[in-house]
Amino acid sequence: MPLPAPASARRRAHVRRIEIEGFLREDGLYELDAALADVKDVDYPLASGLRPAGVPVHLMRVRVTLDAAFNIVDAHACSDGVPYPGQCDTIGPAYKKLVGLNLVRGFRRTVGEMFADVRGCTHMTELLLSLPTAAIQTFATFRRDNEESPEKPFQLDRCHALETSAEAVRRYYPRWYRPAGGPG
Repeated sequence: MPLPAPASARRRAHVRRIEIEGFLREDGLYELDAALADVKDVDYPLASGLRPAGVPVHLMRVRVTLDAAFNIVDAHACSDGVPYPGQCDTIGPAYKKLVGLNLVRGFRRTVGEMFADVRGCTHMTELLLSLPTAAIQTFATFRRDNEESPEKPFQLDRCHALETSAEAVRRYYPRWYRPAGGPG
């Protein structure tokens, strides 16, 4: 069901786009290329000067390289559009600290701690928070989601539709279905 029509006439002022592309490399590793762009539909006065309409105020990019266990083995970050040139665009190397983190085990919490406040860029850090689910979707491209395996499928019990007591699990993953209130 789509959103309801706006209650009043309106004019768009701002667009934020987050785009993440997932790749399987020839060497068996995976890469995620992510970008966050903030663009104003009007000329935008900043302390550093006027940003013309349509020119990104923020354009942050991150690439992480992952192994098959979701461990980050390499990371690069850059800021191609910033409100304070010569300042904002110097933080990229700090994001090398992502190497060694696992995207599906405490990643968001750890990133929030590692790059909080002046230790990182708010926009770059926000972009990183989208990487875990994008990685899962990238890896899922190469796996059947209900394949026979001794391990419970990763996506079960990670959203309301796939709670193991839900109808979707009963229909599509019957092996893992557990009636509500029954033994876990």
